[in-house]
Amino acid sequence: MPAGGATGGSVLRGAIRGERRGVIGASFLASTHQVCEALVPVVIGVIIDEAVATGSTGTLLRWLLVLAVLFLVLSSAYRICARITEAAAERAAHALRLELSTRVLDPRGGADADRLPGALTSIATNDARRVGAAAGVLPYGTAALAALALSAVLLLRISVPLGLLVLLGIPPLLWLGHRISRPLERRSETEQDRAAHASGVAADLVAGLRVLKGMGAESAAVARYRGTSQDSLGAALRAARSRAGHEGAVLSLTGVFIALIGLAGAYLAMRGDISVGELVAAVGLAQFLIGPFQLLTYVNAEYAQGRASARRIEEVLASPAAVEPGGATVPEPVAGSIRLSGVSHGALRGLDLDLAPGSLTGVVARDPAVAGALLRCLARESDPEEGSLSLDGVPLTGLDPDALRRLVLVAPHDADLFETSLLDNVRAGTGASPEEIAPALAASAADDVAALLPEGLDTVLAERGRSLSGGQRQRVALARALAADRPVLVLHDPSTAVDTVTESRIAARLREIRRGRTTVLVTTSPALLAVTDRVVVLDGGTVSNEGPHARLVAEDASYRAAVLA
Repeated sequence: MPAGGATGGSVLRGAIRGERRGVIGASFLASTHQVCEALVPVVIGVIIDEAVATGSTGTLLRWLLVLAVLFLVLSSAYRICARITEAAAERAAHALRLELSTRVLDPRGGADADRLPGALTSIATNDARRVGAAAGVLPYGTAALAALALSAVLLLRISVPLGLLVLLGIPPLLWLGHRISRPLERRSETEQDRAAHASGVAADLVAGLRVLKGMGAESAAVARYRGTSQDSLGAALRAARSRAGHEGAVLSLTGVFIALIGLAGAYLAMRGDISVGELVAAVGLAQFLIGPFQLLTYVNAEYAQGRASARRIEEVLASPAAVEPGGATVPEPVAGSIRLSGVSHGALRGLDLDLAPGSLTGVVARDPAVAGALLRCLARESDPEEGSLSLDGVPLTGLDPDALRRLVLVAPHDADLFETSLLDNVRAGTGASPEEIAPALAASAADDVAALLPEGLDTVLAERGRSLSGGQRQRVALARALAADRPVLVLHDPSTAVDTVTESRIAARLREIRRGRTTVLVTTSPALLAVTDRVVVLDGGTVSNEGPHARLVAEDASYRAAVLA
């Protein structure tokens, strides 16, 4: 069983319950189709006994009409059932994708822990599709069981021994089919896990393609993906072989069972216990039984794969939240005072730090792990292991994460842009006009970027902003952060790819546009640090020095090396 005890049962049952109306209707239609199929050899047997053997033309025409009606009903029922089941499978998969997206985007976080983005995408697509397919095949399983039950009743009416042979033989066959599907279920789960990992690695490599080319590491990246892809291919082949073996074994057992029914019917006909028409009906029913057994084999295989995918989905949905919401509120108006008291988290070690309202503070952390831990705590992506953080005297743990992020914006260094216009990227769905975001564009020097584009602010950017240079992307991302106009803004290395002249302009304008609001610059850029009120130096996860940038440059050799090197 997967880590965390996930079984996938609740996900699979939920998918079926969500489409119960369609499943019930399709089950009725599929059962009607199978019942009509089962009646066809019976009607043919009746035609032989009552029309062919007697030479009655009228009786022959009546029963031929009955046979035509049977074919009309079974054909119509199957077509309508297929449409309903396909729609039900798609709706169930879509509902799971929405549920997964809601969980991944939950402000409390936690769903992406130890999972690559590509792996989450694979779960939301391939695994959701398989669970939806499992819900969609349920009517066929119901129809197959109904057909087997009807066939047993019809054979009992023809001959009690034949009916008992079917009734006593079906349960062991179903049990064996279930047991044979166990390896397929395990290998399907492994196949999906390997495929998700390969998708995650591919997404990472594509995202870092420019960096890899710059480092000349293409061959190492290709080798890594080739190995991951080969693992995924091997798992897929093992799952395919398992499914082929499963279907072959079940069909072999079914063939032996049907042969026994045919032999028993022939023996009874030779003894005169059943008529020629009844023999034809019995043999026809035996041959018909191949269809329901094939359906059960197909349904069982789909369910084995669906259960494996449902477990993976359930693991994501049941992921513990990284932070829990609180019911406290920050008094209006928000001053923006941030206090960290004895905070230990990751690389942070008992950090004490006060950020005064309206201040512009620089934070220099030579260890990226220290900067990362500080940013996660300020964004409340995770709560500190020890100590506390507060905003205007209210502990962050008492605030709802979504409400907190409307007050405190932590803009990461690797912020992504969207495949839409530059204007929409900056206003980020707020509906602000170009005039309203003009100060943010000017302060970030993103107005220069717009001036170079063919359609200005209305130019549509490529996916992740790849149609822009690294420095241009940073300026647009900085404009978006400034346009949000949060009481507290934390910027992480917002200008590493920007030229020094533009960076100096940004530094001067940044101080002006954020005047009166709390701003934190986590950076080693001397141009940005020069305009701060004070700089806090973090070493070993705690404050090692603080003061104006100029004084630290003159007095602190380690600071000078970190900032000016």
